[in-house]
Amino acid sequence: MFKSLLIATDGSELGDKAVAAGVELARAHGSKILVLTATDPVATGIGAGGFGTFDAGPIIVQLEEDYAAQAKKLLDDAKAKLDASGIAAETLHVPRHRPADAILEAAAARGIDTIVMGSHGRRGLGRLLLGSQASEVLARSNVPVLIVK
Repeated sequence: MFKSLLIATDGSELGDKAVAAGVELARAHGSKILVLTATDPVATGIGAGGFGTFDAGPIIVQLEEDYAAQAKKLLDDAKAKLDASGIAAETLHVPRHRPADAILEAAAARGIDTIVMGSHGRRGLGRLLLGSQASEVLARSNVPVLIVK
């Protein structure tokens, strides 16, 4: 365990905490690191309801380009933190995927033995309304998941 870490981040404070925790694990265990971020699919339900439709293609292309640029900056920042700590890392942006799906698919495809990610730890109605990618990863993962709060 801890030989290959997948650190999931969204650029938030909790994502940064997950990166920091991954750095400490990697230092202690000589782990390989994959830093991953995912961007949700762009919804295309524009023009429904009898008011006519229009070509949303250019808007969707622009949104996906913006997502990719934001993901690149986020991953570059995380990689710079890891490099500054003396830890080599690979980065991966998974476009058009829900984060939990992207995390689990990448972990399986790359033989990851531990997933590190942040969670707000919401419960009850807050979790129901806002969802929890961390909860989904915990429920579906075949490898240990370290949740950072």
